Amino acid sequence: MTNVANVFADDWDDPFPPTDGWRSHIKRLVPPGHDLGMSVWELQAGQTQVPYHFHHGADELILVLRGRPTLRTPDGERELEAGDVVHFPKGPTGAHQVVNRTTEPVRYVLVSSNSSPEIVEYPDSGKIAVGSRLESQRGKRLWSVLRLEDVDYFEGEKPRAET
Repeated sequence: MTNVANVFADDWDDPFPPTDGWRSHIKRLVPPGHDLGMSVWELQAGQTQVPYHFHHGADELILVLRGRPTLRTPDGERELEAGDVVHFPKGPTGAHQVVNRTTEPVRYVLVSSNSSPEIVEYPDSGKIAVGSRLESQRGKRLWSVLRLEDVDYFEGEKPRAET
């Protein structure tokens, strides 16, 4: 059966725990595991969606449904309005962050090409996130957030010479 969802309905999945400064509601419009990701977000007043970031594997797009969110990109900040659509290409030129500086919630749709594996960089904090839909050596889906600092290639490794 075809899944039908309504972007104006207030039924939320909320996959992230509520965290001060980052409060929003999320509803996945396409179930996880597909090559296309689509979700509707309602960002609460005075909150930020996620840290400033860009993707190495996925393009993203935002469509504003209601309110006036502030969009941060490498070109600076600008206020969006209902009906605005913005594309975020792969790489540093597609870096973005959504902030709600108004007194009312804003609602928007996010669409992603959902690449796997994926690497996401966070320029403000020097972190990267790596992920894949496949299982890691630990038996669960690969997802890790790390500091983007040099580590010696052989650090923690032991040679296994044949005996």
